[in-house]
Amino acid sequence: MKGLVLSGGRGTRLRPITYTLAKQLVPVANKPILHYVMDQLAGAAIRQVGVIISPETGDQVRQALSANPWGLEFTFIVQDQPLGLAHAVKVARPFLGDDPFIMYLGDNLIGQRVERFVREFRTSRADALILLKEVAEPRLFGVAELDSRGRVRRLVEKPKEPQTNLALVGVYLFGPAIHGAIDRIEPSWRNELEITDAIQRLVDDGGDVRSQVLETWWLDAGKKDDLLEANRVVLDEWGVRDIRGTVDGESEIAGRVALGEGARVMRSRIRGPAVIGRDTAVEDSFIGPYTSVGAGCVVRRSALQHCVVLDGVAVEGIARLEDSVVGRNAVVRHMDGEGRAVRLLVGDDAEVIL
Repeated sequence: MKGLVLSGGRGTRLRPITYTLAKQLVPVANKPILHYVMDQLAGAAIRQVGVIISPETGDQVRQALSANPWGLEFTFIVQDQPLGLAHAVKVARPFLGDDPFIMYLGDNLIGQRVERFVREFRTSRADALILLKEVAEPRLFGVAELDSRGRVRRLVEKPKEPQTNLALVGVYLFGPAIHGAIDRIEPSWRNELEITDAIQRLVDDGGDVRSQVLETWWLDAGKKDDLLEANRVVLDEWGVRDIRGTVDGESEIAGRVALGEGARVMRSRIRGPAVIGRDTAVEDSFIGPYTSVGAGCVVRRSALQHCVVLDGVAVEGIARLEDSVVGRNAVVRHMDGEGRAVRLLVGDDAEVIL
C-alpha cells in the first residue's frame, strides 16, 4: 500500500505566515505539521510515499523531508495548479499505478493512529474507506450520510440543511477504482476536480465505500485560531518534560516543559505544557501554558501565553502577548515595556513596535 500526501496549495487562510512558508510546514509544538503526517504513515508500515508539491513551495517541502528519520521512499510530484484533490490523484496516477493507497492532507492532524484503518481497509477489500468526525457546525464541511451498516450513501459539500453532523476528515483510503471514478467527473463551480464528487461517483456506481468515525480529535490547522488550537491540543496530549538547556537558580520550570539544547532560562518562569527551541534565550520573562517558542529566539521582559512563535523571533518588553502567531525572524517590541495584552498574527521578517 502506498501513501499520497498533499503538500501543495497556497494556504491563503493562514496568510501572512504562508506568504513565505508552506502551510504544511507551519510548526505545531515546534514540529512541522507535515512531520506528524509522516509519523502516521511510517507507523502504519507504509514505505512508498508520493508527496504532491506546488512549484512555489516545493523546494521547502523537499528540504523539510530531507533528513527522513522515518526511512520512507519519497516521490515528489508537482501539481502546477491547485485544481482539486481529485486532480492531485490524477497527477499522481503514474506513481500510484493500481496499488491501494492512503491519501492524507498534509495540514491535518488527528489524535488517533491510522494504522488500524489501514489494516481494516486491506482486510475488507473495499473500494474506499473515508474517515469522519462529528462536528458542531456541519454546514462548514463536506458531510457524509450513511446507511445502517456504515456504508456511505451520499456526500454533500457544505449543506444548508445537513442531515448528519459527520464531516469528512482529510484522510481517505482508496482502491484502484477511484481512478475510473475521477475520470468520469466534471470540474465543480470552483473549476476543481472534487474528491467528494469522485467518491459519490463510486457510490452511484455500486462501489463499496465504507466509513469510520474518529474517536478522538481532528484539527485542520488552516487558520490562525485553528493553528493555536492544534498547538494547544498537541502540547496538552503529547507534551513531555525534557530539560536539555540551562536554567539558572532564579528561574522556575513547572510541569511538562521541553527545553531544547543550548536554550537558556534566566530569572524567568515557564509553566507547561510548553516547548522552547534550541539556542533560545528567555530572560526576565514568563512563558505560560500552550506556548511554543522556536529555535534561536530571544524573549526579554515579556509574558507569553497560548502562542506559536517561529524561529529567530525577538519579543521584548511586551506585558502580555497571547493568542498570537509570530513568523520567522520577526521582532515584536514595546518601547517602554508597559502596555495591555496584545494579540498578533505577524509574518516572517516583520517588525512591530508598540
